[in-house]
Amino acid sequence: MLNGAPVGGEAHVNIALKTLNRHGLIAGATGTGKTKTIQVLSEQLSQNGIPVLMMDIKGDFSGIAMPGVEQPFITERHDKINLGYETKGFPVELMTISRQNGVRLRATVSEFGPVLFSRILDLNDTQGGVVAVIFKYCDDHHLPLLDLKDFKKVLQYITEEGKAEIEKEYGRISTSSTGSILRKIIELEQQGADLFFGELSFDINDLMRIDENGNGYVNIIRLTDIQDKPKLFSTFMLSLLAEIYSTMPEQGDAGRPELVIFIDEAHLIFDQASKALQDQIETIVKLIRSKGIGIYFITQNPQDIPAGVLSQLGLKIQHALRAFTANDRKAIKMTAENYPLSDYYKTDEVITQLGIGEAFVTALNEKGIPTPLVATMLRAPMSRMDVLTQQEIDSHISGSKLAKKYNEVIDRESAFEILNQKITAAEEAAAAQKAEEAQQKEAKQTTSKSTSRRSTAQDPVVKVLTSATFIRGALGILSKMFKK
Repeated sequence: MLNGAPVGGEAHVNIALKTLNRHGLIAGATGTGKTKTIQVLSEQLSQNGIPVLMMDIKGDFSGIAMPGVEQPFITERHDKINLGYETKGFPVELMTISRQNGVRLRATVSEFGPVLFSRILDLNDTQGGVVAVIFKYCDDHHLPLLDLKDFKKVLQYITEEGKAEIEKEYGRISTSSTGSILRKIIELEQQGADLFFGELSFDINDLMRIDENGNGYVNIIRLTDIQDKPKLFSTFMLSLLAEIYSTMPEQGDAGRPELVIFIDEAHLIFDQASKALQDQIETIVKLIRSKGIGIYFITQNPQDIPAGVLSQLGLKIQHALRAFTANDRKAIKMTAENYPLSDYYKTDEVITQLGIGEAFVTALNEKGIPTPLVATMLRAPMSRMDVLTQQEIDSHISGSKLAKKYNEVIDRESAFEILNQKITAAEEAAAAQKAEEAQQKEAKQTTSKSTSRRSTAQDPVVKVLTSATFIRGALGILSKMFKK
């Protein structure tokens, strides 16, 4: 586009598939068309057999499952950009980490490991050492750590009933440290993490499915009820990225990505996240592209993304920003500096003049070089530009093979049950020993009393023979005998 109008001919902006694992940013003010841009990108990826994972914070992405309806404004737009239009729906899985309906995503505590689990809880080095001891103790004694109640039970055990055992094997553990850890876990539970931790753990390979027509599945994680739970969102995202990174093989510079992840309202990942957690996410973002995974952050302002992450993003699609205040104008100037210099646009001016469904675009070419910045009128999605009805959502979930696989509640014997049994057995043994000791004490007291009674109760004959009367009589008889 130049001067607000599309350039005639075939001036289309195409993005090389092989560069889509270089990550990206989709930014812009509310109502400028970011969601529809994600929808278009997801459709194109799916058509090329590339699965998509979408973090749907606002709940406005599910319509991709159903064909769209051609409207006059869509026809007019596609005539302007000289591009044909068709309607089409795409294969979709609806997923959840909260109480919403969908394929339930879970992970066990043990899968996190002590380092990652400590970072999620934002623990200091001393507290992290206690967590490492807990994981080691559970490994040594075959205590599965599946959910948060398992971890809390072990934490309680090493502070109380098992304190002596732990000190003997692993050294002294401060009760102030265990108390701090417990408070952090309760904070995480209050954001709904008790639903996320547990079995059956989600298999990352189930995100990589292709349907019978060769279209990649669009996996939508419904997150509309966790906007006020940034810690849970950060925990889930870090767990997911770490699991994908550890599971997927190295791809190098392959011709196409294996999976593309869109993270809507990306600032929620970084809000209230500790420095250690941000560093961990940044590290994974840097490394995960070699596994064929592309990550795309969607937010209102590029400044919402930490500089270390922003520098890793190859594709940038910038929708309009609005300058209502002096701070807005400063933010727009800073945003413009994130994009290549252009001989055709005053970026900081044009960025406020873009219409709905228009955006600045810069990508990487096949040699990995950033392309010139261009203002672009985007095509319309082929799928429905609205959400699914509740009936359509229920129908999708009821027909899902993954829902049947993952929505069964599993609560097998783990650390919680094993330690409860151990504590109960110890209490019963202690009670039995106490009862036995009491019985033995009572038996001794009974024996002592019986002996005393026997020693004081004299035989009648002995009593007569030792009486004073008998003795005087016997002595009188003897004296008479001697006199004779």
